[in-house]
Amino acid sequence: MTEQVKKRPSPRRRARECAVQALYSFQISQNPVETVELSFVTDQDMKGVDMPYFRKLFRQTVENIPSVDSTMAPYLDRSANELDPIEKAILRLAVYELKYELDVPYKVVINEAIEVAKTFGAEDSHKYINGVLDKIAPALARK
Repeated sequence: MTEQVKKRPSPRRRARECAVQALYSFQISQNPVETVELSFVTDQDMKGVDMPYFRKLFRQTVENIPSVDSTMAPYLDRSANELDPIEKAILRLAVYELKYELDVPYKVVINEAIEVAKTFGAEDSHKYINGVLDKIAPALARK
């Protein structure tokens, strides 16, 4: 019997995973961005993480929450406050990337969000994330 070798996530995937976790922590704690980031980087295994990208994603997503939330609101089936906190963090990060990181192809953003949702979200949250982002991307002229 052969064991399937599990591929190690790319540094950018790890940055996205960590950014989602840090966003989740920020949403729950409401602590300042700097405090959450320092605590996260100190307490978590950051090996294999694209640190500059992690910092950019986390800080810029938080800075742009009002814009990100207003962009995604029309595509949600409930208010952002009613979303599961991890789904909200994943969507916020992905919408930030779709809206502001134009060098990242929209298919990559959506796929990465789906994969992060499979790792951290509820059982079928990746389907919800996919559905929402698939509607937002064309609205942002990313398709």
